[in-house]
Amino acid sequence: MRDEQQEGVVLQGTGGIWQIGLPDGSTVDSALRGRLKHEVLGGLKLAVGDHVMVSRDDAENATWMIAAIHPRRSKLARRAPSGAHGERVVVANLDQVLVVFAAAKPEPHPRMLDRFLVIAEANDLSARIIINKVELSSEEAVRARFAEFTAAGYPLHLTSVVTGLGLEALRAEVEGRCSALSGPSGVGKSSLMNLLFPGLDLRTAEISESVNKGRHTTVGARLHPLPGGGSIADTPGLREVGLWGIARNDIAQCFPEFRPLLGTCRFQDCTHLVEPSCAIRDAVAAGTISTGRYESYVKLRDEVTER
Repeated sequence: MRDEQQEGVVLQGTGGIWQIGLPDGSTVDSALRGRLKHEVLGGLKLAVGDHVMVSRDDAENATWMIAAIHPRRSKLARRAPSGAHGERVVVANLDQVLVVFAAAKPEPHPRMLDRFLVIAEANDLSARIIINKVELSSEEAVRARFAEFTAAGYPLHLTSVVTGLGLEALRAEVEGRCSALSGPSGVGKSSLMNLLFPGLDLRTAEISESVNKGRHTTVGARLHPLPGGGSIADTPGLREVGLWGIARNDIAQCFPEFRPLLGTCRFQDCTHLVEPSCAIRDAVAAGTISTGRYESYVKLRDEVTER
């Protein structure tokens, strides 16, 4: 009996059943074929965003099976949460990461933002910073608070779902690309995307006033095709972001403002911690690299070293 085969992309997965988006816009539920299931148990992990080949017998009501997983061109990965070991691929085959923080409610923590950006850099993904809920502050105050990131070269988008600030400019940067939406819970990621792309219908929730943290509304990454082309991956709110697969000596490469100075220190194996005539530390002292960003470098390097 002849098999029907189609290319597809993994949109979501739960309990071993994966929702696959097909080129005509339809979706099918599919399970891993036996051989691939053994490979997954042996270490291969299927992820949202993976490009796959699905097939089924041409018999009526035949079950779709994932017959092949194509090589990834990129991925967003982090350490498995809650003390578990290993890597968790959040989304595969991305063009960029959109890191969303709020101007207030919840209060933004720039050093946590550093973690998200380092993860993007370590995965060779470009990142855009989106500061939402700007109506709770002022544009001038927000730009001043996040000036160290624009100085490092990151695009900064100020947005508000209340006033519509910055939505058109952001939409132009998202359409036609595969983007991951990341950031802490409660910053308005889902509300922002629902307004940018009506019809997505992403789940939203209010902020818990008692702890000023967002409730988790997204339980797993889901890839949403966009009407103008491209796709957006809605990822779970991450209160604990862990680094994965980054060597301690590579952490400095994950800070774009450090890169022009790397290799110019007195010692070629400079750790940028205590050595004399360190170009990075001299730049911090001169104010051309922010103290906060440098402190994040030290903390993240120590964290990787301890592991």
